[in-house]
Amino acid sequence: MYQEKFDKESIIGDIMSHYRDLQISLVLVILTIISVYYNIEKIRTVLGLLFILFFPGYSLIAALFPRKEDIDGIERLALSFGLSIAVVPLIGLGLNYTQWGIRLNPILISISLFTILCITAAFLRRVRLPEDERFFVELPETEIFSGSRIDKILSALLIISIIAALVTLVYVIVTPKVGEKFTEFYILGLEGKAADYPTEYVLGESEEVIMGVVNHEYEDVEYTFKLKLQDNILYEESFILNHEEKLEKKIEIKPDTTGENMKLQFLLFKNDELYRDLHLWINVESV
Repeated sequence: MYQEKFDKESIIGDIMSHYRDLQISLVLVILTIISVYYNIEKIRTVLGLLFILFFPGYSLIAALFPRKEDIDGIERLALSFGLSIAVVPLIGLGLNYTQWGIRLNPILISISLFTILCITAAFLRRVRLPEDERFFVELPETEIFSGSRIDKILSALLIISIIAALVTLVYVIVTPKVGEKFTEFYILGLEGKAADYPTEYVLGESEEVIMGVVNHEYEDVEYTFKLKLQDNILYEESFILNHEEKLEKKIEIKPDTTGENMKLQFLLFKNDELYRDLHLWINVESV
C-alpha cells in the first residue's frame, strides 16, 4: 500500500516537474480568455500580448521539439515569438474565408484551440521519451520554488482556472452580450439603393424615397421622423421600435415652394432629441 502511494506521488511529481511550462501555458491561456470576457483591462492587455505573440509559437515549438537536446533555450524562445507572428496571421486568414470572419470571439477561440492542441501534442510526445531526454524548464532551487510548493501552487491554479473558465463559458452562453448601442437611419431611392434620389421637382407634384430605421439600442425607443424643406415641415411621424426591430417605409415628398438648391432635411429624433440629420439639395420649379 505504501509503495503504491509512493509510486503515485512520484508520477504526480514527475508530471508537475517535467511539464511545468505546458501547465503554465495552459493556465495563462485560460486566464486570458477570462480576462477578455470579463474585460479586466490591465490583465487583458498583458496576457493578450503573450496570447498573440508567444503562446501559439511556444506550444508549437514544444510539440515539434520535445527533447531538450533538439534546440537550446535561446533558440526555443526566439522561435516561439517568430512562429507566433507567422501562425496568428495564418489563423486570421483562414477565418476570413469562413462565415465567422475576423472578429474577437472567432479569433480568441481559434488561437486558444490551436495552442491547447499543441500543448496536448507536446505532452504526448514528451511522455513517450525517457525522462533524461525530455525538455523541461528548470526553476531555481530555493524555498519559494521548492518542488512540493510550486507543484501545489500550479495544481491549485490549474483547478481554479478550469473552474473559472467553465463558469465563464456558462455565463457567456446564458447572458446575451451587450454590444455598441446605436440606431441605423438611412434614406434610399425607390430601387432600394443609396442612389437615384429625386432632386428635380415640379410644384404640386410629388416623388418618393424609402426611409429606414433599425433599433440597436438594447431597449424600446420612441422615434420621431420629420421631413423639412427650408423652414417648413412637410411630413412628421412618431413610432416606437423594440430592440432589433426595423421600420422601412416609403415617404412622399411634395414641396410647397419653388426655388433652387433648397435643403431638404430628413430628421430623426430619439426620445425627443435630434439624433440624425440627412439631407438632399433639390430644385423645385413652377408648373
